[in-house]
Amino acid sequence: MVDILKWNLTQNLYTTQNTDMDIEKLKFPIGEFVPNRSPEYTLLQQWIADIEKFPAKIEELTKDISTETLGWRYRPGGWMVKQVIHHCADSHMNSLMRFKLALTEDIPAIRPYFEDRWAQLHDSLSDEIAESIMLLKGLHKKWTRLLKNLTKEQLNREYLHPEQGRKFSIAETIGLYAWHGNHHLAHIKNGIGSKGKYN
Repeated sequence: MVDILKWNLTQNLYTTQNTDMDIEKLKFPIGEFVPNRSPEYTLLQQWIADIEKFPAKIEELTKDISTETLGWRYRPGGWMVKQVIHHCADSHMNSLMRFKLALTEDIPAIRPYFEDRWAQLHDSLSDEIAESIMLLKGLHKKWTRLLKNLTKEQLNREYLHPEQGRKFSIAETIGLYAWHGNHHLAHIKNGIGSKGKYN
């Protein structure tokens, strides 16, 4: 009896650990962001290319998407596909402002926002994803033009993130947003591939 109980406890622990691992994989399908504060030139150019291509990739992924699929979640308790898309527009608008503040002020403190609350607003729950994709197209063209013309001195300029209590350089932040785009592209793929099983 003791052996059976011990086996059951072990199996439950194994299942719980596996479930936790699965959730983490769904949360971070390309892995968590790893800061690189001193990227080499070729890596920096790759990041900028990722940012430049992001709107086209998101448009390609969603060109034939149904309204039903827009409501599918990429993981249990996660956002719906449409919320991820609208979030990218919101997040990247904020990011461009952070870049411009850092480029024009001396270590400005940026203003954080509640992403989870923004994702519950009416526009973030809309099935009209074309609006956010159109916004991303224009925003990323403008953003990429800025990034491609930064000097070495400008790449080293910083802003202060008050919630995280540290400074971020422009160069490091380019890497963050290249990762951010790829991170959410993977979420959208997972949401579409889920066939609604996480709803």
